[in-house]
Amino acid sequence: MEGVRKVFPGVVALDGVDFDLRRGEVHVLLGENGAGKSTLIKMLSGANRPDGGRILVDDAEVRIHGAQDAERLGIATIYQEFNLVPALSVAENIFLGRQPRRFGFLDRKRMNADAAVLLARVGIDVDPTTRVGELGIARLQMVEIAKALSLDARILIMDEPTAVLTSEEVEKLFRIVRKLRDDGVGVVFITHHLEEIAALGDRVTVLRDGRSVAQVPASTPEDELVRLMVGRSIEQQYPRERGSSDDAAPLLKVDGLTRAGTFHDIGFEVRAGEVVGLAGLVGAGRTEVVRAVFGADPYDSGTVEVQGRRLPRHDVNAAMDAGIGLVPEDRKGQGLVLDATVQENLGLVTLRRSTRAGFVDRAGQRRAADRIAGQLKVRMAGLHQQVRTLSGGNQQKVVIGKWLLADTKVLILDEPTRGIDVGAKVEIYQLINALTASGHAVLMISSDLPEVLGMSDRVLVMSQGRLAGELPAHEATQDAVMALAVNANAKDVEGSRGH
Repeated sequence: MEGVRKVFPGVVALDGVDFDLRRGEVHVLLGENGAGKSTLIKMLSGANRPDGGRILVDDAEVRIHGAQDAERLGIATIYQEFNLVPALSVAENIFLGRQPRRFGFLDRKRMNADAAVLLARVGIDVDPTTRVGELGIARLQMVEIAKALSLDARILIMDEPTAVLTSEEVEKLFRIVRKLRDDGVGVVFITHHLEEIAALGDRVTVLRDGRSVAQVPASTPEDELVRLMVGRSIEQQYPRERGSSDDAAPLLKVDGLTRAGTFHDIGFEVRAGEVVGLAGLVGAGRTEVVRAVFGADPYDSGTVEVQGRRLPRHDVNAAMDAGIGLVPEDRKGQGLVLDATVQENLGLVTLRRSTRAGFVDRAGQRRAADRIAGQLKVRMAGLHQQVRTLSGGNQQKVVIGKWLLADTKVLILDEPTRGIDVGAKVEIYQLINALTASGHAVLMISSDLPEVLGMSDRVLVMSQGRLAGELPAHEATQDAVMALAVNANAKDVEGSRGH
């Protein structure tokens, strides 16, 4: 790609970017949310057309006007949001639109056999006739790779492929990518996990504000990569400013919260001015507990109190009125109205109180949205911009911003920085500091253990739907947290054997 440029209304997404990919290499594309990474790969997949510059394949200029052009050139893209049909089988998804035929009819036997070969190549043991909707995230990722291989892809683009994988699944994915590289496939790899770059990459191109600012070896130290990405050094990765909240009154008190088969006898407090981290292994029940606290899901017994006021069960409006806000794990599916504007999304929580006699105070909503968007430094063309067109980090700021406008007393953050770059993470951490400094409370779930340890005043550890223990900040280490999570699991297993 030579000098490629792309302009959207009010925004220059790419401005003269150069990027090249060699046969048999992993070239990492690095940059903050909004730097232009997604726009660049959408040009290669045919979703966007450049407004300037050239794209060359094998030294010949090409025009990629759609997915078929990309496929013909041997370019396959695996997006962060999978492009699979849940109701169809694995084999049907792999060969969707290209099913083998015999005498004019679908040759299902050959399709399943060909799919089995591709699945074996990516190291996944799954029946080709299995419905895709029955598979977990890791297997969906492998099906997407098998689908790309079915196209005889010479260029494979992977957008945040490890965002939702466990460490074991990541290593398995890396083995597959290395094998593809050895087979001569060129891989464009996008990640926010800097530690993955040296483990897998050969070269790194850094984008910043729509420009390519550097091309460096994958062995470049992480501190230097961060400096190149954000244009400044980040001295402290987790800038938690801890005050003293020991004497503060509890804003949120949960006691004996139980839902059969999901979580049991959960009890904790969150005081004004503190961040309480909720850690545990995948499936421990963390998200289920906070959704019940927020009233989104029912529970069988127990109580939830905010500032001494007991909340009714399964009542989101009551929780919101009491001052609880929830930033959900799935920001696109549950936290935003993607086709609405930034202003409309920021005003969702305060819409009722801004309405008089059936009319919305639009001017007031606009002023409030403008103030909070400026405070959070949301990068956008304007409040009228559709929220789906924002980068992941800016979308997350909008999700948080709507609760700030409502003056939320207890903010629950479920995976607040998943899929967000280093610079945007620090901005969200600083926002957490500002919230607690002004007397609010934060309950934070994160699968990123260093994040939990770095930003929490206390850490609650969940395991198998129960609270396994609580650790103050000065005692909370990765080993201590994992010991609680794993030992609790072991005890549960032993107990079940005893019965």
